[in-house]
This record gives sequence, C-alpha cells and structure tokens, in this order.
Amino acid sequence: MRPEKTSIVSDLSEKLRRSPFVLVTDYQRMKVGDFGELRNRLAPAGAEVHVVKNNFLKRAMTDSGFPHMSETLIGQTAVVTGENDVAPVAKIFKAFAAEFKIAALKIGFVDRTVLSTTELEMLADLPPREILQAQLLGLFLSPATRLVRLLNEPASALARLLKAKSEQEGASAQVAT
Repeated sequence: MRPEKTSIVSDLSEKLRRSPFVLVTDYQRMKVGDFGELRNRLAPAGAEVHVVKNNFLKRAMTDSGFPHMSETLIGQTAVVTGENDVAPVAKIFKAFAAEFKIAALKIGFVDRTVLSTTELEMLADLPPREILQAQLLGLFLSPATRLVRLLNEPASALARLLKAKSEQEGASAQVAT
C-alpha cells in the first residue's frame, strides 16, 4: 500500500478507536449541499461525518478491533464518529434522513458492539440522556420518599386527631356559653 493510503487508513483507525460509536451510512443520492447540512447538524453534537473508500474503512476497522463487516460495506460509504453520546447523533441522523429522504444507515457500532438499523432508530427515539438520568433518579428516590411518608403518617394522624379534638372542644365550649 502506498504511504499516502497508509496514512489515510491510520488516521481513520485512530478516529474509530477514539469514538465511542461509529455509524456507517450510504450517501449515494446526497448532493454536496445536503452533505454540508448534515455536517452542520452533527457538529453541535460533537460528531463528524467523513466519506471513505470501502477498502480503507475495512482495513481501519480491522486495525481498530471492529468485527468483520465487509458484506455491508458496499456502495458509497460515509462514516459518522464522535466524542460524545450516540443517541443525540442518531436522533439528528434520523431527522435528517426523514427530511431529505436520503442517507440510509447501513450499520452502527456502540463500544464495538454491532447495532442494526432498527436498534439505531430505537436509540434515536430515546429521550435525551439528562431526562433518562432524572427518571432513573426518580425511580431510585421513590422508595425512600414512600418510606418517609410511611414513617410520618402515624405522627400526622395523631396531629389531625388532636386538632379535630381541640376544634370539637372549642365548638362545645362556644355552644355552652
């Protein structure tokens, strides 16, 4: 392999190693402007998209420890990598594909685990990470909240009983006078 090709493969291998996810897409009917729009949408989520030759991607994936997926690497291929979470990127990609009717996902990897397009779409439908964390925290705190209410209930019941008794005595004293 020529040195410039070796350099391209090693750069791509490094990107694949650093990224917690890799999305492989077919960009066949995309225009240059559409591709630029996709790049602009992915940038705030900390992701980038690169057009790569299938042979280069196969070598880079092998060098980076990804499973052998050469049967899906046909046609025009672009790779989406990033530094952050995959869910927002999948959401952006799904919205873009629906809006422009192009750029079909071929396959995805999260922590070197293969995900099908259906699984990637399910990831795209998840709420943002912060909301999921808040929901999980709510689930963890729910038993503790119930326990506190349960422990406070006898004292609250006693306080309501004493208040009702004092109101009843106050009403009886007012009628007597």
